[in-house]
Amino acid sequence: MTPHPGIDPDAIKDKARKELLDLLEGVRGKKNLVIEQSLAGPIGIFVKFSTLQDYGVDKVFFLENDNLDASQKNVVFLASGEKASQCIAISEQIKRLQQASSIEHEVSIIWVPRRTLVCNKILEEAGVLGDISVEALPLLFVPLDQDVFTLAYDDPFGDLYLRKDPTLIFLAAQALMPIQHTYGLFPRIIGKGDNARRLMELLLRMRSEAAADETATTSRRGMMPSANIESLIIIDREVDMATPLLTQLTYEGLIDEMFGIKNNQAEIDTSIIGQAPGQQPKAQSGAPQQQGLKRKIQLDSSDKLYDQLRDANFAIVGPLLNKMARRLAGEYESRHGAKSTSELRDFVNKLPGYQAEQQSLKTHTNLTEEALKYTQTDTFNRILEVQQNLVSGTDPSSQHDTIEELIARDLPLITILRLLCLESTISGGLRPKDLDSFKRQILHAYGYQHLLTLHNLEKMGLLVARTAANPFYIPVGGGGAGESKITNYNALRKSLRLVVDEVNEQDPNDIAYVYSGYAPLSVRLVQTIIQKQELLTLTRGPSSDTPSSAPSAATGWQGFEDVLRNVKGETFNKIQKGDEAAVKARHMLMGSGKEKTVVVMFLGGITRTEIAALRFVAKGLEGRKRVVICTTGVIGGREVVGTAVEKGDFGKG
Repeated sequence: MTPHPGIDPDAIKDKARKELLDLLEGVRGKKNLVIEQSLAGPIGIFVKFSTLQDYGVDKVFFLENDNLDASQKNVVFLASGEKASQCIAISEQIKRLQQASSIEHEVSIIWVPRRTLVCNKILEEAGVLGDISVEALPLLFVPLDQDVFTLAYDDPFGDLYLRKDPTLIFLAAQALMPIQHTYGLFPRIIGKGDNARRLMELLLRMRSEAAADETATTSRRGMMPSANIESLIIIDREVDMATPLLTQLTYEGLIDEMFGIKNNQAEIDTSIIGQAPGQQPKAQSGAPQQQGLKRKIQLDSSDKLYDQLRDANFAIVGPLLNKMARRLAGEYESRHGAKSTSELRDFVNKLPGYQAEQQSLKTHTNLTEEALKYTQTDTFNRILEVQQNLVSGTDPSSQHDTIEELIARDLPLITILRLLCLESTISGGLRPKDLDSFKRQILHAYGYQHLLTLHNLEKMGLLVARTAANPFYIPVGGGGAGESKITNYNALRKSLRLVVDEVNEQDPNDIAYVYSGYAPLSVRLVQTIIQKQELLTLTRGPSSDTPSSAPSAATGWQGFEDVLRNVKGETFNKIQKGDEAAVKARHMLMGSGKEKTVVVMFLGGITRTEIAALRFVAKGLEGRKRVVICTTGVIGGREVVGTAVEKGDFGKG
């Protein structure tokens, strides 16, 4: 059987489900499961609670709630092995359980994705290591959709850029290696950014270790360049920090901005979308209580209506819903035209599908109405105006009055910080005088604990003072080849046409539609590799010389070397080779006309608008290439800035 041309999400789900259920089955009898809250969502993607019950799980507790009871002899903890805080919490709960209960409990810990020396040491020092069973669940990539895979990891952005923890890079390499074992080596590894280079070097090292290990099960085919995958493109989030700070303007992105989407689910107030189907609202006395109740809704391609809406610019969602409502009404009314029993039977068979679509239409119409109220507010439009002025190259100081007014209106701190960090990122920092003024206003308005917040943002390079050595005031590219200390958006705005004035949101012809006129730099960089000719035509006109008539990915970054000097971090293009005779033999047998897969890895996180933009790119390559998106996590401006915000308070004396 010919291997699947891309990464198979169902195979990944089946493998993860089997491994988890095997571990639970190994604990005989009924058991209580204590799970880390951030793992509940990823695990819910591939296994349902009813299945866990079939394998003996009686009750499920969140580790953070610290409310485990002694109702079962067997207790299983499921938590991240990378975080010492979780290990300390588990050791404390085990000791409390042992002291408070008259039953001798059998405790098991399943670390995700691996067992670490730090956790072993903590458990040993707590005196519980000898009393428990310890296993590992190697859960790495979790499929969010057919074309999107993410690591089951909490706060990837904060760990990598604030706490400077390289664990995420190692886990990303571990997640990518099974793809090479299954489908063959990535023929090319192309990337931009310092962390991206570290990931590439780790992949090469892991390949060498696998080849040197005599007991490795890697087949000869696994150590050959893949016939199905064309290349791996690694983008370090640090090369484009501006994009996640912008307000997302696709339908899915706007829902994420308003309500937050985690693991394909959003919690929405029932006053907006109503009760779940089949659930009756409470009579009279229950009406006032409905305002605070939340309902989880599933947001993925299993909902056909949502699949059509999610990547569209929000401006056209209303007309799209109207069109879908008319189509559904027409199909539903077709029952009156059924003349024979077979036609009537066909309609009855389709009825559950119509009812599901009708419920979905109702949900998304209500969400759209709520989003419309949000986007029509004066505050939203002022924020959007500041963002669009900054990305289009307007003098940043002309936006300061608006930002000061928003602070005076007591807008959420994260909203203000997103605007200031956006200005700093695009303009190479704020003028020292302006930065000091804004810091003073933030401390007065939001509290002096945010001295720590401002320090964290500076540490990540998101909110800094402009210096004389800023690359915006000296020629860029004077250092090492392709290396820059900062991303020069002013130069890139023209060379990669990041701002597109005429955007057709109804029938888009460029990725800039996702931000109503701004093309995400990160996705433009991907286009320089897999849509080389189209991008050259867009940026230099139809008469531009093509660097080569060969397939675009075969030439890597060629044709855009000067542009890359204005992008932060190292540039690389590594070719992986196998046994030449075997490669030639396979090429003769299989040919080269088949659709190939390009794996795009976003290290540090990707936004939902960037996913929409990459899907738009993939549509333009249909029949030639398939784009698969891998990432360490799905993020937005709230996650980027939120990881730096100090949650504590000085309290009152």
